[in-house]
Amino acid sequence: MQVRYVRHEDYQFCYSFRGRPGHKPSILMLHGFSAHKDMWLSMVKFLPKNLHLVCVDMPGHEGTTRSSLDDLSIDGQVKRIHQFVECLKLNKKPFHLVGTSMGGHVAGVYAAHYPSDVCSLSLVCPAGLQYSTDNKFVQRLKELQESAAVEKIPLIPTTPKEMSEMLQLCSYVRFKVPQQILQGLVDVRIPHNTFYRKLFLEIVSEKSRYSLHQNMDKIKVPTQIIWGKQDQVLDVSGADMLAKSIANSQVELLENCGHSVVMERPRKTAKLLVDFLASVHSTDNSKKLD
Repeated sequence: MQVRYVRHEDYQFCYSFRGRPGHKPSILMLHGFSAHKDMWLSMVKFLPKNLHLVCVDMPGHEGTTRSSLDDLSIDGQVKRIHQFVECLKLNKKPFHLVGTSMGGHVAGVYAAHYPSDVCSLSLVCPAGLQYSTDNKFVQRLKELQESAAVEKIPLIPTTPKEMSEMLQLCSYVRFKVPQQILQGLVDVRIPHNTFYRKLFLEIVSEKSRYSLHQNMDKIKVPTQIIWGKQDQVLDVSGADMLAKSIANSQVELLENCGHSVVMERPRKTAKLLVDFLASVHSTDNSKKLD
């Protein structure tokens, strides 16, 4: 993957890419909250070399501009990603859009807002759905919101212990991480925590929290929904909600897998993506032959 920067007016996007646009759809990948474009690398290495891949840093993350003026709501992020797409002329031909967690929330709403840009969609445990019952994580968040304890958001660790708890929350496999490594992981994140808090409060605000839910019936492209059965952050029952609302969709549930699907199951996720693209776009070719 090569890293590049592109500007829209005074806003800079950082992205990595591999390959070049060809007859197969390009693939744009949107990472989750407080991650960055490199989170896809574990999966990218299992994808065929002839695919054109683009992984972008989401607004305010890593190499993409962080500005106090930026609209970090889901709609605001969708508009930003559309600017990025236009800068790269990625939508010259419809592309395949992939997103996980917050990135899945943005990807789903993007497909609803810009239907002609996207030929197909993969949503990996996306945020933005409205559940009839809250899981433990969401219950805890609501308690924190009521007590206004912004500094205790479980996805924004400030100590090695909190870091360890976050890793356990996000991953099904329980791995023992040495204290020094936990400290290092926290140290890297601490300078960004003020931004993460601001972003987090924005995406769980009334305006954004259920944006995917409100837009899912507008998604008309073939859609793949991938979810870990043991996801403790966003409950796996979200997969069924999406499948019921998106006409052309298929669900893949992964056993013994938590919220960090791409990190936990990179090879499996890559295979599901490739097989889905083949099934969706092979029918395109047979249509041309009729």
